Amino acid sequence: MATTSDFRNGLVIEFNGDLFTIVEFQHVNPGKGAAFVRTKLKNVKTGKVLPNTFIAGSKINVQRVERRAYQYLYNDGESYHFMNQETFDQIFLEKELISAPEYLKEGQEVGITYHTESESYLACDLPAYVTLEITYTEPGERGNTATNVMKDATVETGANVKVPLFISEGDLIKVDTRSGEYSERVKA
Repeated sequence: MATTSDFRNGLVIEFNGDLFTIVEFQHVNPGKGAAFVRTKLKNVKTGKVLPNTFIAGSKINVQRVERRAYQYLYNDGESYHFMNQETFDQIFLEKELISAPEYLKEGQEVGITYHTESESYLACDLPAYVTLEITYTEPGERGNTATNVMKDATVETGANVKVPLFISEGDLIKVDTRSGEYSERVKA
């Protein structure tokens, strides 16, 4: 058991029966009354952030969570298959555990969060940006560059992304996996 003095950003604790990561914390020592720790906790499974206050010196249950590098292999319709790059063991994850499954392409490296005590997989995080090829988009009209006009495009994974008019089929683009937005064109 640890106490609130052991708080640090990124620490995973058990709180109300769930796993939470400490996003931010602040020790407060008012002139009158007991000291306390104000925190923002992020649920590891759902990603929801909630504020909470702990009394200084409270006991907390620290959990051990590891992040391992895996390679995406394929999707069989029901589950996504990944391979550990060190041991070559294969695992299967449900779509709900993956942060942005529509941007996964075969051979891509991802980070999978693993809870060591329950031996369960908690989440699969893609890199912040992925490079994808445009497989279909309408041709852009000449002269429509005065405003920031966007058009629909389909990338190699089948996802739809809004891109600028100058992007054409076969171009490589960088997509932000957190928001699903176009970031920039990549030179081949």
